[in-house]
Amino acid sequence: MKLKTILAASFLLVVLTSCSNNKVETENTETATQVVDGITTSTFKVWGNCEMCKETIEGSLKVDGITKADWNVDSKIITVSYDDKKISLDQIQKNIASVGYDNEKYKGDDKAYGELPGCCQYDRK
Repeated sequence: MKLKTILAASFLLVVLTSCSNNKVETENTETATQVVDGITTSTFKVWGNCEMCKETIEGSLKVDGITKADWNVDSKIITVSYDDKKISLDQIQKNIASVGYDNEKYKGDDKAYGELPGCCQYDRK
């Protein structure tokens, strides 16, 4: 009987620990923005998988007003530097969604997502 109790308690501990780790990951996805010398820099989460995703995500931001875009494959965080008089953070997030990638504010376009290579089709939220 003691063995069953110990096993049940151990299993419960593992389950609770696993859940808490997943929760931490989702809480760290808030958008952060700062302005230095007239250049606005924002960071936020963009779902994706690989280097091809990186090219597509960053490519969607090669527009007037954006000076730099860097998406990290491992963390899924993009850092974008831009002139907020020429383009808004909202428009930046819409540009990324238009090529099929979910971000904190917008779900990726379903048609564009369906046309992504298989390695780029991430688990959608």
